[in-house]
Amino acid sequence: MSNSRTDLTSSEIASIWAAYMNDSMAKCVLGFFLKTIEHEEIRPVIQFAYDMAASHLEKLTKLFEEEQLPLPTGFTSEDVNLNAPRLYTDMFMLTYINHMARAGLLAYSGFMSMSARKDIRKYFMEGLRETTDLFDKSTDAALSIGIFVRAPYIAYPTKTDYIDSKKYLSGFSFFNKQRPLNAVEISHLYMNIQTNIMGEKLALSFAQTSPRKEIQEWMYRGSEISKKHVKVFGDSLLEDNIHPPVPPDIALTNSITPPFSDKLTMFLMSFLSAAGKGNYATGAAASQRTDLVLNYERLSLEIAQYAKDGANLMIDNSWLEQPPGTMDKEKLAREKE
Repeated sequence: MSNSRTDLTSSEIASIWAAYMNDSMAKCVLGFFLKTIEHEEIRPVIQFAYDMAASHLEKLTKLFEEEQLPLPTGFTSEDVNLNAPRLYTDMFMLTYINHMARAGLLAYSGFMSMSARKDIRKYFMEGLRETTDLFDKSTDAALSIGIFVRAPYIAYPTKTDYIDSKKYLSGFSFFNKQRPLNAVEISHLYMNIQTNIMGEKLALSFAQTSPRKEIQEWMYRGSEISKKHVKVFGDSLLEDNIHPPVPPDIALTNSITPPFSDKLTMFLMSFLSAAGKGNYATGAAASQRTDLVLNYERLSLEIAQYAKDGANLMIDNSWLEQPPGTMDKEKLAREKE
């Protein structure tokens, strides 16, 4: 990246800081995956993801140095035990990478849209292309192996139609059965079931391996919340005789040796919680049945409280790295006096 006379904006600083934190975490997780993967068709996908994260960290480190910004601590080799026993099945690793690639697509598009400087936009555009490739490769591998879970099928519509009654927006009726789900609503229910299944398994794996009681309890709580949300969304599908999608064989081993530091696992679960809140907001905005909207809103509040409790745990253990910010001008003036 070339130097520029234009200073980075707050949005650009926030974007490269978040990108560094995410890539440093990803490198640790993917490094452990590479040590324990057995399926030869999945290994190249993990290697591609690992090389991408490592390359991003090099470029971001150079950018921080050029801008004379303090480099985030992020996550290092101290946050991963590459000699820990195998904790995840091969199918889980592939499903995880596919899931995180989806999250990365949203993150990079957001970072790019908040950036003005040409070199920053170019970096995030390239990251978006690479993440698109990762999603494509992981999807192809999952389809080839037979573990990719497709969204539910519906009958093709035979004509274009318009909503002719305000009842279409209502999800509650004491006298009539609520209207069937439309394709948009089904797609968001499907996606949120998928993300919660992944969250449930990850939280359970971290509870299984963490040496700290308070972390174990928080992770178990996260696993139970995910199970509950899967049931709520699944019930909405079952009411229309649509069976919720369940990915096959994304199991955990019986290992209790932690491959990752509690600092890293807490950060990862906080990242997924934030992504989950975003997914619920999108699902609520796209859904036209009020019962679905209310479900998204109330479940989002539950995630927010869970994330807040997790942040408090991280603060108590000095694990929560502070993003770059502005000075408190009033405090600065008073201290000067």
